Amino acid sequence: MVFSSLFFVFVFLPLNLVIYFLTKSQKAKNYIMLIFSLIFYAWGEPIAVFLMIGMALADYLIARGIYAVGARTKIAKTGLVLACLIDLGLLGLFKYATFFVGQFRNVFGVPENVVNIVLPIGISFYTFQLLSYVVDVYRGEVEAQQSFPTLLMYVSLFHQCIAGPIVRYSDVNKELTNRKVTINDLSYGIARFTAGLAKKAVLANTCGSIADSMLVADSIAPDEALAIIVTRPTLSLWIGALAFMFQIYLDFSAYSDMAIGMGRMIGFHYLENFNYPYVANSVTDFWRRWHMSLSSFFRDYVYIPLGGNRCSTGRQIFNLLVVWALTGFWHGASWNFMLWGLYYFVFLVIEKFVLRRVLEKIPVISNLITLVIVYFGWVLFKFTDFKVLGAAIKGIFGNTAAGFTNFETTTNVKSNILFLIICAIACTPIIPAITKHINKRYENSPAARTIFAIGTVACPIICLLLATIFLVGDSYNPFLYWKF
Repeated sequence: MVFSSLFFVFVFLPLNLVIYFLTKSQKAKNYIMLIFSLIFYAWGEPIAVFLMIGMALADYLIARGIYAVGARTKIAKTGLVLACLIDLGLLGLFKYATFFVGQFRNVFGVPENVVNIVLPIGISFYTFQLLSYVVDVYRGEVEAQQSFPTLLMYVSLFHQCIAGPIVRYSDVNKELTNRKVTINDLSYGIARFTAGLAKKAVLANTCGSIADSMLVADSIAPDEALAIIVTRPTLSLWIGALAFMFQIYLDFSAYSDMAIGMGRMIGFHYLENFNYPYVANSVTDFWRRWHMSLSSFFRDYVYIPLGGNRCSTGRQIFNLLVVWALTGFWHGASWNFMLWGLYYFVFLVIEKFVLRRVLEKIPVISNLITLVIVYFGWVLFKFTDFKVLGAAIKGIFGNTAAGFTNFETTTNVKSNILFLIICAIACTPIIPAITKHINKRYENSPAARTIFAIGTVACPIICLLLATIFLVGDSYNPFLYWKF
């Protein structure tokens, strides 16, 4: 079950909210959320739900033990190591074992058969949430949760368990047992959810369809994909990669919008996960804006413990290398993700130690340079097969037998150019800035306040109707998070 399905929007979520608000005590409300969350996860992963419960139980007991013996003691450190071995070991087994055994077979010829271990949806997200919880208990930053159902609810909340953001226990621990919902919270939550739903169903899905038609669909086998890519004209590859660049931001941020909105509906205040990364003026700034919950996780739990930037230059570079190798590989068991992470490592090192002051003096040019770097980064991210990736890059730079364009490509570009411009605008804070400016300018006008009030009610309805139309009329509704 995904957020952008009609069943979720019109059955699962409304039923959850109705029962939730009819329930009086906070404890009962938590059990309602736990039950619905486990049903949501088990809907697509009936067996894997026990893995999540087991990992949560192990970390619950370990954190209780750490809290009992005291933060940062030797025994507590042993517990922390044990939690890391369990969580990261299981993540490695399910996410990377098949990949590494396959690589071993390619080199040494054994084993003859590689068992394909099914990747549980969302395991990367809830593993990091559990790790952050245990580490924070070890550091003495939070108290250990005494109720296992409450901790399990935190881990399994259907708002964010399969697609993020990575919600830290320290950010919501008080709201787990004591939260209130105001009319403003509910209104904001509905508006945020429906805006995210429309962003996903209308914009992201259409961008994905364009990218598939002008590049190649992810579902196509590598040999066939290679045969298709070499026939794409240069313009087709450029526009296809641009559409994918829009899709991945609009899709990822849409899920965060929906998660934040649903959380707000019941009193949770999840932190923002995307802050218009395509307006960044540097690669560093891009990663402060892109998937902020992931970036901050690696910063606080990997980079800073390694020494961060409070050490020699050589050590800083090593720390960055570790972080970006892990960041790349976190996204999927494929060498292209590792290459993608190292790609950003190189540019971040160059920027940090060579070009930082230069870029600060050329703001507009630095924005364009950053966009170009990010654009080609998404090309690396898109293609998991290196032969297909190599052919795509060659084609983008004009080394293709298909030439610059053809009739089909030109027709596709003309048909979608207006839509792509709309998507480009949606990737920037232009519309929120204009809305804020108008609201501030006419805040004392009774007529303007009436219009804004009507708009506050009408916009979520319009977004919901648009999303419904697109979901009913189009079977193309990819779930990009299956890799993670």
